[in-house]
Parts: sequence; structure tokens; C-alpha cells
Amino acid sequence: VQLQASGGGLVQAGDSRRLSCADSRRTVSNNGMGWFRQAPGKEREFVASIDRTGGRILYADSVKGRFTISRDNAKNTVYLQMNSLKPEDTAVYFCASHLSVYASSASRDYRYWGQGTLVTVSS
Repeated sequence: VQLQASGGGLVQAGDSRRLSCADSRRTVSNNGMGWFRQAPGKEREFVASIDRTGGRILYADSVKGRFTISRDNAKNTVYLQMNSLKPEDTAVYFCASHLSVYASSASRDYRYWGQGTLVTVSS
């Protein structure tokens, strides 16, 4: 399974960016999906998660109200819309597929991980 995360780049504080995560084997469409991030010198942290149907969504407090996770199962793609970006959002963002269909904030619940895409927010 190869999850491909894309959409990272250099943005200014206050800007928006949308990340995408797709694969060719319907892993995205068949499982719960999550986004995590890892800032330089810090541990990986949970950002957002969505269950298979989109009926249950979880967010980290630090991104609640600014980020939106969504999915298009027909396209085997999950998205992370990031608005009002802050310098502290700078990190490598990873998508991951859940062991099952659920949403979860625990990294141990995820089986497959994408390679990460770097988002840099300048002040």
C-alpha cells in the first residue's frame, strides 16, 4: 500500500492550503483515515481523523475551527483543508490509514503511513 500525500509548500501566516492523500488500492476508501504532523525537533502529533463514512470526525484542539478533514471515497482521496495557518503549523504532514473503519487520534491505531508532505508557514 502506498499512500501519497501532496499539497505541501511554503505559505504565509493567514494563508490556506489543502493537502491530499490518495492511493490506488482503495485503502483510503475502505478505512478510517487520519492526518498527523511532526514539527522539527518535536514528536509526531495527531491533527485530524475521519471514519470511513465521514460520519465521525476528530480534531486536535490546536487546529479545531481552522482545519477541515474530508474524504471522497470515489476518488480514494482524503483531504485536509488548512485555513488561517500559523507559523506553529509548520511541520511534515502525514496521512495514515486506520486498521479499520473508525476515526482515532492514536497513532497506534493506524497501519499504513504516507511519506509526508512539508508545510512551512512563514510569519
